[in-house]
Amino acid sequence: MTVIFPKDFLWGGAVAANQCEGAYQEDGKGWSTQDVAPQGIRGPITEVPTDDNLKLIGIDFYHRYKENIKLFAEMGFKVFRTSIAWSRIFPNGDELEPNEKGLQFYDDLFDECLKYGIEPLVTISHYETPLHLSKQYNGWVNRQMIGFYERYARTLFTRYKDKVKYWLTFNEINSILEEPFMSGGIYTPKQELSKQDLYQAIHHEFVASALAVKIGHEINPHAKIGCMVLSIPTYPLTPKPDDVIAVMEAEHKNYFFADIHARGYYPGYMKRFFREHNIEIHMEPGDAEILKHTVDFISFSYYVSICESSDKSNRKPTDLFNGVPNPYLETSDWGWQIDPQGLRYVLNMFYDRYQKPLFVIENGLGAKDELITGEDGKPTVHDDYRIKYLNDHLVQVGEAIKDGVEVIGYTSWGCIDLVSASSAQMSKRYGLIYVDRNDDHTGTLERYRKKSFFWYKDVIASNGLSLQR
Repeated sequence: MTVIFPKDFLWGGAVAANQCEGAYQEDGKGWSTQDVAPQGIRGPITEVPTDDNLKLIGIDFYHRYKENIKLFAEMGFKVFRTSIAWSRIFPNGDELEPNEKGLQFYDDLFDECLKYGIEPLVTISHYETPLHLSKQYNGWVNRQMIGFYERYARTLFTRYKDKVKYWLTFNEINSILEEPFMSGGIYTPKQELSKQDLYQAIHHEFVASALAVKIGHEINPHAKIGCMVLSIPTYPLTPKPDDVIAVMEAEHKNYFFADIHARGYYPGYMKRFFREHNIEIHMEPGDAEILKHTVDFISFSYYVSICESSDKSNRKPTDLFNGVPNPYLETSDWGWQIDPQGLRYVLNMFYDRYQKPLFVIENGLGAKDELITGEDGKPTVHDDYRIKYLNDHLVQVGEAIKDGVEVIGYTSWGCIDLVSASSAQMSKRYGLIYVDRNDDHTGTLERYRKKSFFWYKDVIASNGLSLQR
């Protein structure tokens, strides 16, 4: 069989600090926006952390990271994507000096990865703004956030310059359009937030991201710094021209974020949007020059595709995805439509548009798993549904590579079970490793290899040749 994946392809898995670490106030960590969001994006925020928030303990990654990394190494990971909890480094976010114990934890974590030959891939800001910055400054609406983020990023680049080669500036930065509190730390309730303030906050993030690229390259010229967007390929519900235009306008909302990161300037279609919605982006002197510090690669999450229609009556919002259901696709336990070919499509669209290396940084199936006793007498999960999902999507990554797309890596989302970002549940499991923790907070936190663990191990060892086409 012909080898499809490059010999240096970065196979691995991905998690986020706020969904797995726990230890929410140990070793000097401050509170983050996630510590007051016990129901994920679906529920109200609380004034202080409450015991019903599963993320306060997560899967206790903070204390069990060595066990986890050893399991990742057993699977053959070449790369492990994680994030740094901002409030572990700067507890309030606006301090002048970082928290040494927080920095040391990530030193230890990265050293453990490197011991096994696993490259750390680090997201600087992944859905957790220090709560103080959210409450006192209204998150990214306030331009002062650029300076706080710049200090934070410079601290990370300086401290870990010899340990971390791959960086991402913001996780799913375009999700701020739907979830301004989770994504942008904006304390103003979504229904009260003006478009002016929302897009001004987005501009501040763009400037901060470009500054991080500039600083990162100055500190380590060999660093590879990327952006990360939520990819939502969108199909017209019918061939009606009005539906095709509706798709174009919907995709512009998301391409906009990658366009700025990859091209370094505001596109014309957004200037029209701003004019028609009375939005005026306030740019300080120097902002336009800073934006020209473009990313080295584009990374993205891919879970679903959607349809669009000029008829808005049949729209069905699902978590971060707003669109029209596709009548030709099946759905997951949580209502997300499954479309492997959409991954090939979006890889081609991004590469045609930017001609930059691409990284599939999140992809996976959230499902209800049943822990059983395997033939060897050990607890396991027979998750053939997850194997099929991942197999079919990776086959489409291979098809995109054959199309000529430069894909540098793939990290399965939630490679070890963690708390869901959208629903804040443990029962929405993505992992190749089962963690014994339940929605009612019971469980031993023991780790067990699922059937998909051994399947993915074979995929990595064969560099994709074991995939079923």
